[in-house]
Amino acid sequence: MAGPTKWRTPRDANQATGLIGPNTILQLLPVLERAGGTDFRDRVMAAAGIFEAPNDEGMIPEGPAARVHQALRAIEPEMAPSLAWAAGERTAQYILARRIPQAAQLVLQMLPAGLAGRLLSKAIARHAWTFAGSGTFHLAGPLTFEIADNPIVLGEVSDVPLCHWHRAVFEVLFGTLVDPRLRCEEQTCCAMGAPACRFVLKRG
Repeated sequence: MAGPTKWRTPRDANQATGLIGPNTILQLLPVLERAGGTDFRDRVMAAAGIFEAPNDEGMIPEGPAARVHQALRAIEPEMAPSLAWAAGERTAQYILARRIPQAAQLVLQMLPAGLAGRLLSKAIARHAWTFAGSGTFHLAGPLTFEIADNPIVLGEVSDVPLCHWHRAVFEVLFGTLVDPRLRCEEQTCCAMGAPACRFVLKRG
């Protein structure tokens, strides 16, 4: 059996070279506006040094994406987990509506959960840069993912896992296409000093 595969895009210390999908920002903005109005949205964006929404037609630098998530955690630490989760749900729904053909979705939903999970995991791995940026994505098992040097939490220190956006993306995709009982847990997080953010999907 072949060993696990890793994907990586170039990066430097200040995230100048890493690229990530624009939905890391775009799906968060309406969540912020719904939670606190345009003033709250603009406050978080300004704290991140962002003054306009990115274009949704291509990849964006990961630095601004990381800063907007980090600004949210700094400004509203209590609300940040639920808001990031809501943005992750929106991102997953965008992927289902725009990126995974309906025919492929129907096939996955008809397959046994074990096989569907393996196929969806491989598809996610092929597009890992869209949510992992310059971090190293590691498919550790059919339902286990790791992101080393996760740019969304780069440089942060926390006693608890911070990657609620990633968890929601994985949980909604797998819950919709594989098994609605699956729940995503972040077992380790780079912000807690771990070498990688580790996500595991289990039946809840």
